[in-house]
Amino acid sequence: MSMQQTDIAVVGGGMVGGALALGLAQHGFSVTVIEHQAPPAFSAVAPPDVRISAISAASVGLLRGLGVWESVLAMRAHRYRRLETWEWENAHVVFDAAELKLPELGYMVENNVLQLALWQALADHDRVTLKVATPLSGMEPAEQGYLLRFSNGDTLSAGLTIGADGANSQIRQWAGIGIHAWQYQQSCMLITVKCEDEPGDSTWQQFTPDGPRAFLPLFDDWASLVWYDAPARIRKLQSLPLPQLEDEVTRAFPPRLGRVTPLAAGAFPLTRRHALRYVQPGLALVGDAAHTIHPLAGQGVNLGYRDVEALLDVLTSARSHGEAWGSLAVLKRYQTRRMADNYLMQSGMDLFYAGFNNDLAPVRVLRNIGLMAAGRAGALKRQALKYALGL
Repeated sequence: MSMQQTDIAVVGGGMVGGALALGLAQHGFSVTVIEHQAPPAFSAVAPPDVRISAISAASVGLLRGLGVWESVLAMRAHRYRRLETWEWENAHVVFDAAELKLPELGYMVENNVLQLALWQALADHDRVTLKVATPLSGMEPAEQGYLLRFSNGDTLSAGLTIGADGANSQIRQWAGIGIHAWQYQQSCMLITVKCEDEPGDSTWQQFTPDGPRAFLPLFDDWASLVWYDAPARIRKLQSLPLPQLEDEVTRAFPPRLGRVTPLAAGAFPLTRRHALRYVQPGLALVGDAAHTIHPLAGQGVNLGYRDVEALLDVLTSARSHGEAWGSLAVLKRYQTRRMADNYLMQSGMDLFYAGFNNDLAPVRVLRNIGLMAAGRAGALKRQALKYALGL
């Protein structure tokens, strides 16, 4: 049983928590990262992780600034330059990196690759302590910050505790922070496939009456399919052997997909959550612990990285001016910067979901007219793309 101290405890060492912890350490804070287990070692011959994230150009910039992007590329990532979406064949909207004079819109990265690159950098940093495989059993307010208790009897005194522990955040619950939440009438299935043809550098999404179907190109001849549908339908698909799932994919996806062979799959329900507040004295929430979003536009982790940039800026600025960086007054600056932006993105995705989840003929006509107009919007379309990319 031991008593330890740290400037900042980051609970959750995933893609967002790991990036925040590394940035804080690089700015001189002592950081303790609390995680259930270390990420698995990378194998170049292993198939891709089922969990894939579309990392925007702005998020790549953050990761490059943290010094981990080259490590990601040394494992594997796949750049994409085009994003295409449509319902009617004559109502395509295409976003191209060339429109913004960018080399790419972003990269498709396996979640475990990104987490591993961050974890290795954390392990090498002398201001970071990694506390793994010892679960938290509770926390309580202290004179400054919080006292965290572990199941083995250890305690950790932290000037600031950051909840980066995902959508069902234990830190958020222990802090008594409520959420607005509801379940979408869809679930999502991710299917890792081998392609007969090269997957290319374009990601696309087709809207159907049952839900969108999306294609995410990966390295070599690998790709990831995203299938949105009614929860009962997704459960049925999950129960199928992979050869039967291949038949269903052939029927459900557009012909441009070509011949693919499913090799792994996973599914999850879709839930919208937004914390009623992101901060209280000595505590802050980031990433999915603060907000989850419909994954239609792949914005989840990118919003988390915007949280990271904002909180890093607020904390380092406050410390440089001699302020109590764990105080509510300081932390509210982070909340003010991020809550409205996250809510705006959530609401935009909700409107998109609602608009394309309605099969009434007049609504279908209006939304496809809207897509055609968006495709011809020029400067407005470029501005929307820049906002989505965080530029």
